[in-house]
Amino acid sequence: MDEAYYNDRIVTKTCDSYFRIENRNMELLTMKRALIVTLAALAGVLAITLAPSGFATDQPSVGSQAPEFELADQTGQLHSLEDYRKQWVVLYFYPKDETPGCTTEACEFRDNIFAFRDMNAQILGVSLDDVDSHKDFAEKHALPFPLLADTDGRTSNAYGVKTRMFGMTVAKRQTFIIAPDGSIVKHYETVKPADHSVEVIADLKALGANLKTLGAATED
Repeated sequence: MDEAYYNDRIVTKTCDSYFRIENRNMELLTMKRALIVTLAALAGVLAITLAPSGFATDQPSVGSQAPEFELADQTGQLHSLEDYRKQWVVLYFYPKDETPGCTTEACEFRDNIFAFRDMNAQILGVSLDDVDSHKDFAEKHALPFPLLADTDGRTSNAYGVKTRMFGMTVAKRQTFIIAPDGSIVKHYETVKPADHSVEVIADLKALGANLKTLGAATED
């Protein structure tokens, strides 16, 4: 009996060890499947968030004519590129009203507004926010230039800056300098909000925008 008893104990322990191993294997398999499902879901979210499907990837090149547009500003007034044919235009696209970088960039343009006016340069901000959002943003920060509401994204698409960010359709932070003849003379694909206004002023001077340009435009 003693031998049988010990044999039974050995068999029992062996079976217990086997089932524990099997249960552990099942737990690992379940965790692996759950991880795969989670990663697949995350990949799907990232694909939806980042994919530029349906957005133009080509951008107008320097030297080409700037795409035309007609958009309402924060007061509801319509602006077209044709309205500024005798001026330099600083057309700056930005993602969202009242976000830190966009606020810094706008306020830097505001603080240097007289330098731009002296060079006969018109600042036009563009985002996919609506007129009411622009109105609140402009009033809160006393912005002395038009903010254009590209709510359908067509203008942003025409300039190749429409994209997806954090699940939203927005404009990339990019700027185009447009000469009085309507041609693009400078394109900033990378913009540092705190430094951009000063950078644009320096480039406008290098391009020949100055008080003489203002006088010539007035005479015409």
